[in-house]
Amino acid sequence: MAAQFGRRLRKGAVTTAVAAAAVAALSASQAPGATVDDNGRSTAADAQPTPDAVTGDGATGNSPYYTDLPPLNTPSPAPTIGTATSSPLQSEAGIPATVLDAYKKAAAELQESKPGCNLPWQLLAAIGQVESGQARGGRVDANGTTTSKILGPQLDGNGFALIKDTDNGAYDGNSAYDSAVGPMQFIPSTWAWAGRDGNGDGVKDPNNIYDAALATGHYLCRYDWDLSDSADLDRAILSYNPSRHYVNTVLSWLEYFRKGTHEIPDGTGTVPGSRSDGSSGSTTSPSSPSTPSAPHTPRPSTPGSPGTTPPSTTPPPSGTPTTPAPTTPATPTQSVHHLEDSGTAKLTAMAGDAFTEKISTKAENAAGKGVAKVRIRYTIVGDTDATFTGGEKVATALTDASGVATAPALQAGETTGSFAVRATLIGRTVTGPIYTATVTQRVADTLVRTGDTALTCAPGGQFADAVQVKATYKDAVADKVAATATLIKSADDATANDKGPYFKDADGKTVRTLTGLTTDANGLLKLPQLYADDTTGTYLLRITTAGGATLDVTLTVAAADTSTDAPASPSPSPSAS
Repeated sequence: MAAQFGRRLRKGAVTTAVAAAAVAALSASQAPGATVDDNGRSTAADAQPTPDAVTGDGATGNSPYYTDLPPLNTPSPAPTIGTATSSPLQSEAGIPATVLDAYKKAAAELQESKPGCNLPWQLLAAIGQVESGQARGGRVDANGTTTSKILGPQLDGNGFALIKDTDNGAYDGNSAYDSAVGPMQFIPSTWAWAGRDGNGDGVKDPNNIYDAALATGHYLCRYDWDLSDSADLDRAILSYNPSRHYVNTVLSWLEYFRKGTHEIPDGTGTVPGSRSDGSSGSTTSPSSPSTPSAPHTPRPSTPGSPGTTPPSTTPPPSGTPTTPAPTTPATPTQSVHHLEDSGTAKLTAMAGDAFTEKISTKAENAAGKGVAKVRIRYTIVGDTDATFTGGEKVATALTDASGVATAPALQAGETTGSFAVRATLIGRTVTGPIYTATVTQRVADTLVRTGDTALTCAPGGQFADAVQVKATYKDAVADKVAATATLIKSADDATANDKGPYFKDADGKTVRTLTGLTTDANGLLKLPQLYADDTTGTYLLRITTAGGATLDVTLTVAAADTSTDAPASPSPSPSAS
């Protein structure tokens, strides 16, 4: 996008000259010896060219933003989702459920794809607050798409930057000039290269909070900045909107959200009132075309004045028909009555393995009919290191046409035992199922020796070959399986022997049972050196694993064979007669 810096004229005291000075000052601090040109652009040798210059109009084309600062008090603890807000302050401090989910999902994706960026989800929330008041209080559907388009003013150079149409009106409906679009307020020319598909529907839509949040994350991380570093964090925010006041406002909300926030139902958030250009806020347009009507402001009138009718205090006669108040159709989320299990099989997996069965949940209305396109959150609770695929403790899924959502596969950790997975509806509080999952210990069903050399030893000596075995389970390598080795008295008596071969402990003392053994990543287990006392004979070493695999290894202690086949002595010659 061509840089537009210096062309926007804000209403009030903020001017392009002030913005340019702020950007130039920041650019000068980015690297030792860095210089800036007349427009505040860095001329440092390591400057990285991209489609959107850091010192240009940023992601939003310098569109106006909300300047309201966060409340002075610390955010209250998170209430139960769906709890009615008790005050405007609580609503302002909370983040709508789907919007919050989008921020966290985007930050998790960036942590995996660009871990060095260290993007906190609270930064996305801070920008979302300043740009659109969290999608105008969370007015989004279950897919995350705003119920009406959020548009900034047209950038026609009249009090704002001059950015002529770049998308033929595809995003902003204006084929003459561009406008910032969506909950994160991307201008179309920036969205063309920065847009992302955050909700997996195959579309990059700036009006979708999942798409816009992920795009914002990648935008902020595009220069390999480390956002845990205050200088890089400052540069990244300034690249989004080159205004020092904007940076300070975002940082205020970032700090506020880092102290804690809570989730509120979609559509119940408070929209800020103060804008950087003095207007009342971004314009909105319905998702489907409609003809806007001019606003009507009623004027006070005097009873009896021409053209006016005084309000009546007399109730209408009985039976007089009344016009019902218009009702707003219930959203899919609002129509959900309860969540129920949708045939989830028993959830069991061995430690370290993926669960073969997935959790399925059905959202139903009061009539028992499935509700499509609502988002269900799955949360792992309990003392466990199990996660969903990808390493997260929380996952979300969208219900299909029949109202069924399927959670990502569970991945067992090393902690054995049972834990719970709680299913909740995003956006409202409804009854939901709790699933029990169990992680069992690693097991083996087969043990074999890796060699076939006979294991023999002379009395008082040591065995030349070490005992090594391989464990498998259903013909696959059984790694990290617990094992025990015992020198037993006989095949019918598994008690430890008191004579014959033995191991040594760390102090050199004789031991005939080893515990705490574990197979390695290849399923192999190599036992320590074996020794023999002075008792000759044939002995058994029994190795057992979790899961019941058992192997008896024969050990022989025998003296060396010293017999020889010497020729018989010759008979004496007969004496002479």
